[in-house]
Amino acid sequence: MKKEHHVNIDALFIGPKSENIKFFKETICELIDEHAFWRKDFHPEDDPIIGMGEQQEKHSKDTEQRILETLQKMSSRLRTTSMPWHSPRYLGHMNTDILIPAILGYVGAMLYNPNNVAYEASTATSPMELEVGMDFARLMGFDMEKAWGHICTDGSVANLEGIWYARNIASIPFAVKAVRPELVKEMSDWELANMTVPAILDLAAKVKDVWEEIRNHSVRGTGVIPGQLGKWIVPQSKHYSWVKAGEISGIGLNNVINIQVDNNFRMDIKVLEKTINDLAAKKIPVLGIVGVLGTTEEGAIDHFDQIIALRKKFEKNGISFYVHADMAYGGYARSIFLDEKFQFLPYNDLKVRLHKEGVINQDSIDWPPKEVYDAFEAVSEADSITIDPHKMGYVPYAAGGIVIKDKRMLDAISFFAAYVFEKGTDVPSLLGSYILEGSKAGATAAGVWAAHQVVPLNMLGYGRLIGASIETAQRAWGKSQEIKTLEIDGVKFKLETLVKPDFNMVDFAFNYEGNSNLEKMNQLNLDIYNLSSYVAGPVTQNDFITSHTVFSFDNYGDAPADLAGRLGIPFKEWKKVKELRVMRACIMTPYLTKDKIAKNYWDDYLNSMKRKLAEIVNQK
Repeated sequence: MKKEHHVNIDALFIGPKSENIKFFKETICELIDEHAFWRKDFHPEDDPIIGMGEQQEKHSKDTEQRILETLQKMSSRLRTTSMPWHSPRYLGHMNTDILIPAILGYVGAMLYNPNNVAYEASTATSPMELEVGMDFARLMGFDMEKAWGHICTDGSVANLEGIWYARNIASIPFAVKAVRPELVKEMSDWELANMTVPAILDLAAKVKDVWEEIRNHSVRGTGVIPGQLGKWIVPQSKHYSWVKAGEISGIGLNNVINIQVDNNFRMDIKVLEKTINDLAAKKIPVLGIVGVLGTTEEGAIDHFDQIIALRKKFEKNGISFYVHADMAYGGYARSIFLDEKFQFLPYNDLKVRLHKEGVINQDSIDWPPKEVYDAFEAVSEADSITIDPHKMGYVPYAAGGIVIKDKRMLDAISFFAAYVFEKGTDVPSLLGSYILEGSKAGATAAGVWAAHQVVPLNMLGYGRLIGASIETAQRAWGKSQEIKTLEIDGVKFKLETLVKPDFNMVDFAFNYEGNSNLEKMNQLNLDIYNLSSYVAGPVTQNDFITSHTVFSFDNYGDAPADLAGRLGIPFKEWKKVKELRVMRACIMTPYLTKDKIAKNYWDDYLNSMKRKLAEIVNQK
């Protein structure tokens, strides 16, 4: 276990004004020098291949010049069009400044170009990737002796791996029936379809002598047999990658069920329970259920504890299913709940320590609500979890991740005998056998690993960093509650937020006071977005940058009608238009808890919105 230390957020980033650039440059130069020495030290008796004369040759100099000119063009494009993630003026998508150790780890390893598909191509970085997998396991409360995890490109790939596990595991009992029927002779197909994941893994352990034959009779060999595996259930707020996963996995989009969300944009548990009961009455099994902790449009935290409670309740009646936690966005936030020994703190103790340790500074902020706390606590009961380091892990793209509760699950998806170890190591010889991807950048693993080494995955590490973003979002929401009406050049506007944020995302919308036309309100918010984004021109000329999103009836049912109603839109108007456009601010910056900065920040932000509203008014 790493030695505990206090993390200073100010030292973790290059900084909005490049305040830490001297340290960054000195350190990256050291890494480059070390790499140069490494090249020279490999058989130092070998003579240089590129001589001084060749380096000074005209075409060599011309080539160097072309390199410089090309990079200058590239740099110009990047400087003039890139989004300023590093600045607290950026309040848009899930993007932010990235950690110095993550950048340095990535660049330092990239020079060696390791490929984590196989151990022999990544003798340094494959172990780092699996260490990160164990970091994920500890973060999520899994048994470190049983769990397994790894880094993948992004949350979409991790989600696809999640459904891959669920699909293959669920088909094993039927394969056993075909190959070793005596082991399940007392069980009906309905009972086979509702075995618990641990029971299926125990059953698989009994047939290792005919494992390849078993897998040939499972979904791997037969493909998905219609009706056998059942339905895959997701909330309406799911990421679109689940739709892709349903198609790619062969489950089929007709077998992906969307559960409506409530007015807080969390999966409605009552609807979920009714759906499972209705399916059971028709003898249609449930393959798996996804709970989302940190939805990408609202930052909502599903009642994951209630999903787990439902599974336990149904298992008493012989019905079970796989459960996956999609925490691509919210996964790292679980660090806030862990003490220095990585133990999940009791609720009342947590609330005290958050303020005592300065994770949340403002006394008036009461976070987390009990339902959010309960959801994060319960993820230790999931079968698999998606977590993205390149979101709340503050590391460079592309770095997604997945962790599974029981590494025996690897047998269901691997293409070689699971975990054949490289001789003399504790690392699998071919990591690509157990994951969707093949060749993959070892530099990514090094970047995530370095970040975890410097910033512990507990309250005093990542908890302090992410806590700052949560506090800022709570402050932003609080400011919005003080401003219900704005008057601009004689025109009054109403302002409302979608919900009080569960996490660090604040959605809000404007309407003309007295306006009941939803299309007119949607156009107003689109106009505001256009003036708050790249649409208005180079972002360097924009004082604050904000994102937006659209809530439609097809995706969310009538849940958006509540916000529309508070802004003066009648329900019948919502039912006619069935689409609501809102501004979306994902507040990942850690800098706005500093009173000397925050003091004028929100006034400046509000004044920026007023200027944009004035521009819209004057254009009419």
